[in-house]
Amino acid sequence: MAASKPVEPAGGGGPAGLSRWQLALVLGAPILLGAGAIYLWGRRAARRGKGASERKTPEGRASPGPGGDAGSGQPDGPGHEEMSPLGRAQAAKNKGNKYFKAGKYESAIQCYTEAISLCPPEKNLDLSTFYQNRAAAYEQLQKWTEVAQDCTKAVELNPKYVKALFRRAKAHEKLDNKKECLEDVTAVCILEAFQNQQSMLLADKVLKLLGKEKAKEKYKNREPLMPSPQFIKSYFSSFTDDIISQPLLKGEKSDEDKDKEGEASEVKENSGYLRAKQYMEEENYDKIISESTKEIEAKGKYMAEALLLRATFYLLIGNASAAKPDLDQVISMEDANVKLRANALIKRGSMYMQQQQPVLSTQDFNMAADIDPQNADVYHHRGQLKILLDQIEEAVEDFDECIRLRPNSALAQAQKCFALYRQAYTGSNALTVQAAMKGFEDVIKKFPKCAEGYALYAQALTDQQQFGKADEMYDKCIDLEPDNATTYVHKGLLQLQWKQDLDKGLELISKAIEIDNKCDFAYETMGTIEVQRGNLDKAIEMFNKAINLAKSEMEMAHLYSLCDAAYAQTEVAKKYGLKPPTL
Repeated sequence: MAASKPVEPAGGGGPAGLSRWQLALVLGAPILLGAGAIYLWGRRAARRGKGASERKTPEGRASPGPGGDAGSGQPDGPGHEEMSPLGRAQAAKNKGNKYFKAGKYESAIQCYTEAISLCPPEKNLDLSTFYQNRAAAYEQLQKWTEVAQDCTKAVELNPKYVKALFRRAKAHEKLDNKKECLEDVTAVCILEAFQNQQSMLLADKVLKLLGKEKAKEKYKNREPLMPSPQFIKSYFSSFTDDIISQPLLKGEKSDEDKDKEGEASEVKENSGYLRAKQYMEEENYDKIISESTKEIEAKGKYMAEALLLRATFYLLIGNASAAKPDLDQVISMEDANVKLRANALIKRGSMYMQQQQPVLSTQDFNMAADIDPQNADVYHHRGQLKILLDQIEEAVEDFDECIRLRPNSALAQAQKCFALYRQAYTGSNALTVQAAMKGFEDVIKKFPKCAEGYALYAQALTDQQQFGKADEMYDKCIDLEPDNATTYVHKGLLQLQWKQDLDKGLELISKAIEIDNKCDFAYETMGTIEVQRGNLDKAIEMFNKAINLAKSEMEMAHLYSLCDAAYAQTEVAKKYGLKPPTL
């Protein structure tokens, strides 16, 4: 479970005090467990929103449009012997309301239908109320098509009628019209200024469903894509007991020196696996799978290693279904090197976590600890899993065990500090926060060349609003790893939060893309910022680029949700002239 980005627990959530758009920018792990599709422009509002009761009651008068008055056309007073057409319509509606409250919905529908027929056609707001009330009665009878039809009439008469839009959104949800549901609930969220939790939750729900649906289809038919060399090296650097990532042994290479500069030494044995290892050293990653396959088909002596290497690269290109049989086979090979089997369990466990199967994931990590209890990688990666599951105390125990087995593991020590900091921060304990911050200082002093230590410390400093020092930490991280695109993205986000310097933030994120044009995190972040700026077409373009680079179906679902949220805004802007607030 390599951590090229700091890990976040399932359910996510940003520190208090950040603005809505800052909370929306994902600062977490490459696998965003449970992050879903919280509306980009309303996460903070959703959390603080008051839980509205479900809108079941009909209305006595129409919702006014912005700046409008719903009071026109009220029924004549009781002193009039003869009521006007609108008065008779209002009386029929009032009678319908009584039936509605008594649970007599069929009778209520008859009264609302009478009100619609009696109402003068020029009385738009009143007429829209009658349609909306009839839709409410149809809703109680679960006649969703009729609900949608009547709400459509109400919205045609009063385009910014929140109750009718939201009721139609719920009807579309029941009818499995996800796109239409999202469009309506987006309009509602904007009209309500993101203050109503009920509409926000529906928006989130439908975005998640749409994202999963689209990702399932796209991921199944996607072309395999090899990540950047930077990503691959970062991935393998998180393992210390991984046989397949170790350099070729002296005896596995030809003893002859290179004939000329740039020419790699040849492998002595006619082994697909050893050739694959040679290609790894040369960063010629596209040939790894084919060479490993040759070793497997020949049932060579490195078959177990080749299966694990091939599975690893299947995972890297996002082909989990191809990786799993190889991992299963290695795990079942009782005569294979135990470190190979433990590594296969770690990778399968991480795969299960990406697929949101934490029980299976935990089982694999526990099995790895059982068969190879002296393997530091098991505890390091299980510690990261525990952070994702928000099991901080258990995470710290695993990191401690990793450090006991491998005292020079800078990465594990940095991750342990991050776990302790998260525990202190969420517990709002000032003393333990201070102790955790000192822990970061100790780690970077002890391991001054550990870029991850500086990056995680910068995250904590940003939480504490120590922006200047956080910026210094990111600079140190960049000095150590100038080709780490993720650090540039985080530094760019810091400029936005610290100085509200949009140009500098975008410049740094653009630099990340220049360094690694396969950095999906950079495209996702830029897309999120463009949403906040109101550049929705540009945002959609960025999200689509990130989608094509996503390394798992879950990541892809998350990105589709963001893209769909931006697209829904464009449709709402065209149809109703509504736009959420921008930066």
